[in-house]
Amino acid sequence: MTTTEAPGALLTVGHGRLEREELAALLTGAGITQLVDVRRFPGSRTNDAAARGVVEEICTTAGIDYRWDERLGGRRRLTKEEDAASPDTWWRVAQFRAYAGWTRSEEFRAGIAELRDDLSRGRTAVMCSEAVWWRCHRRLIADVMLLEHGADVADLMHSGQQRPHEPSGGARLGGDGHVVWDLPDES
Repeated sequence: MTTTEAPGALLTVGHGRLEREELAALLTGAGITQLVDVRRFPGSRTNDAAARGVVEEICTTAGIDYRWDERLGGRRRLTKEEDAASPDTWWRVAQFRAYAGWTRSEEFRAGIAELRDDLSRGRTAVMCSEAVWWRCHRRLIADVMLLEHGADVADLMHSGQQRPHEPSGGARLGGDGHVVWDLPDES
């Protein structure tokens, strides 16, 4: 695949409180063949079915390839100085602003390159814990894949519905070709 070709489709999903059977049914029902776990700390204090080993087992049983990619994981932080200098002024929540900054790191870029390669090998989903896509860092991953790489991105709901991903309101491509979230809020 050349860099000018758009990659395949990407789904985003959050396990939330889904039990083993529900998660397996959701993933297989969406035709997912690869799951990339983008939780920085792949476990859950409230859902045993979300432990990394259990998710890997669910995937193996369902015939889905599984891999964990910490480089795409959330829970990033900025120092006060970094936060004050952040170009990502659209984000009001500090954690999202911190992750927005992380999207321009070499580590994140390497993770995105591997994710882009994954898309050429099958129907791929990135998974985190938050059930609601717009309250999760995978929203920013989706913005990057859509705006920078032209990927077809959809958010997979627990109902099985696939909602086409729309870029966050403040997202745009910067002069360096990377997403920056600095457009004024129009609300």
